[in-house]
Amino acid sequence: MTRVKIRIRDDTAARDRLDAEYEASSQIRMCRYALQLANHIFQLIDYPETENEMIREAFHVNELWQSGNARMHDVRKAAFRIHQAAKECSDGITAAALRTAGHAAASAHMKEHAMVASDYAVRVINLLYPDDMDAVRKEREWQLTALKSIPDETDTKQ
Repeated sequence: MTRVKIRIRDDTAARDRLDAEYEASSQIRMCRYALQLANHIFQLIDYPETENEMIREAFHVNELWQSGNARMHDVRKAAFRIHQAAKECSDGITAAALRTAGHAAASAHMKEHAMVASDYAVRVINLLYPDDMDAVRKEREWQLTALKSIPDETDTKQ
């Protein structure tokens, strides 16, 4: 089981179900999930990620890695750029969304980054809807449904 590495108000039972699915998943499946998750969060906050070249490039590098066409150095470099933008961002919600995206991009580096991305997505929900555990449960259920909808493939990159 993965540890939560940030402070969030969470539905721990729902996270545990997501974590169990994560444990049984390939790294490529988790990469696909994490990219989908980041796009979902950007839609929730109405952030035009498709207009942000840095994010598009990082997600593309992740996809290239999934097909064996990108180096780990490129993955880490692209993810780091997003994290740097999050660090420089003055808006907490956008910064948390950028952290979601940075960890999603980094999921090609380490599978666990996908779970950290899911936790940052919950942080976005915490900031959008303070003290609303129903909103947190909805987000965790969305995450679990999204992950379960992605077929797993055998891969050797774990």
